[in-house]
Parts: sequence; C-alpha cells; structure tokens
Amino acid sequence: MDEEPNNLEQKLPPTVVKALRRFMETGFWNRWAEATETHLQEPAQQFDPEFMRKLVPKMETFTSYFGAEVRGMDRVPKSPVLLVGNHSGGLITPDTSAVYAAWYRTRGFEDPLMGLAFDGIYGVPGWRELMRKIGQMPASMDNAQAVLSDGCSVLLYPGGSYEVFRPWKDRNRIMFNGRKGFIRLALETGVPVVPVVGHGGHETTIVLTRGERLVKLLSLDKIRMDGAPLLFQLPWGLSTPAMPGVPLPARITVQVCEPLDWSRFGPEDANDPDVLEQCYQEITSIMQTTLDTLAIENPRPLLSRFVPRKV
Repeated sequence: MDEEPNNLEQKLPPTVVKALRRFMETGFWNRWAEATETHLQEPAQQFDPEFMRKLVPKMETFTSYFGAEVRGMDRVPKSPVLLVGNHSGGLITPDTSAVYAAWYRTRGFEDPLMGLAFDGIYGVPGWRELMRKIGQMPASMDNAQAVLSDGCSVLLYPGGSYEVFRPWKDRNRIMFNGRKGFIRLALETGVPVVPVVGHGGHETTIVLTRGERLVKLLSLDKIRMDGAPLLFQLPWGLSTPAMPGVPLPARITVQVCEPLDWSRFGPEDANDPDVLEQCYQEITSIMQTTLDTLAIENPRPLLSRFVPRKV
C-alpha cells in the first residue's frame, strides 16, 4: 500500500522536502491541469494527412538510429482494425514511431492510423498540436469507438504510463495492469484485434522506478498521472521525464502477430467479466510469448547495435 504523503516526507531529506514545497507553491500543476481541461474540449479528430506525409521520412530517420525493424505488417486486415501494443521507452517511445512509419509506408496516407494519448499532453503547447496532427486523440473509449465507426484503425497501449515507465527489471514483461477496456471496445465494435509486440524499446531509457508513492506528494494526480518516474538518462544521470535525455541506440524489433479470433463473442459479452478475463489472458499470453521469443533472439538490444549479426 502506498504511503501517505506526510509519512513519505519524513523519509526524504529536509532539503528535498523544502524544494518540493516551494515548487508546489508555484501552482504549476494547477495551471497545467487547467490547460489540459481546456484543450480536451477541442475536437478529438484532427488528423492531417499532408503533415503526416512530411513527417514519416523524419520518423524513419529517427527510428534508423535504433535499427528498428517492423515485421508482419501484411498480417493486418483491412481497416478498421484495433492494434494493441506493449508500451516501452519512457517519454520517447520509439517503437510507436516505427509502427507509424511502417503503417504509412505499407498502407498509404488515405488509411489513417489513429491513436490514444495521455490526456496531460494536451496541456503542453506545441505537443498538443503535433499529437493531433498525427492522429493522436485524448485517451477515451468514446474517441476510439468514434474513429473505428468511421472506418479508421486505432493503435492503443492498454498499459499506458504504468507500462511505459515499468522498471528496468521488468523491461521484458507485458504489463497491462489488469486493464480490459480495450477488450470491451473490441467486442462492442466487432473489429479485428491485432497484437503488436515491441522489444528493445525499453532499453533506450533506463527506468529506475515508477515513483507511485510520489504522486500524492507532488499532486500529480491533478494532471492525471499515476506515477512520478525516476530515470537514468544521458547526459543527466538520475532524472525525470521532464528532463528528456539522449536515448540509448538499442535495437528495436516490432512483431505484428496474427489477428485474434474473438468472433465467438458479441457486443452482449462486452460486460461479462468471465469473457473479458478470458480475452485478457489470451492476448497477454500471446504477447508475452512473442516478447520472450524476441528477447531470446536478441538478448542484448544495445550491444547488438555494435556487434554484427551472425548470418
């Protein structure tokens, strides 16, 4: 069980507690929360195909730094499709860029891939405009259902910030934290579900801890965060996501799996706990097995960028 803020303060150095209190007095989180709420009221769908057409080559240049490879895009059925991935890489999430680049190179820009993003990002000037142009929307099942109904495909990460900031020791684990909303979405809409498993992305940024006990102390719940992660990054060393560092050039491999067959279930099963659990165990098991296989294939993603592969 998480400690109460007062108990946690007693374990921190007095200078740290004093600095945290001064920061809280600035009202920074309140202003961010207010900006987030304001911009969440804007239309969710603002995908700009021409902007994406110009951005994809830059995404490919970025992901080449990681030697990124996306396998199995031919397995993805005709849109609308629900792509379900494991979230890795901290703030940068290079796997996502690799998937987007591969999608548009194989499917074209008239077949948009929409996504669900952390609400707090819409309180950040510059980032919110970028996210909307590439097809990212505030994370809600209503937004996902709307674009699926329009015939667009959706990429989502059920693990969200819980998974993307999982500690280094858990880098090769699928961690959806029991979240099943995406299964309910799939059953209600009847769209195919395709697991997308990334490996190596979580070795580009070393996450030391999610910092779940710091959330209340820092009032991060105001901007809908469930953790205050501590990272080890270049050039900062010990740092936070607010201090983006230089990602390590670990080799990234993304495996697109076969679509799941949930046709035996219908919309009436979307609220059946047993069905949701059955589907949850199926997809997480398949994704974990796939991740285990990728980890065996390339156990040292960072080192493998500098050592030639055996033919």
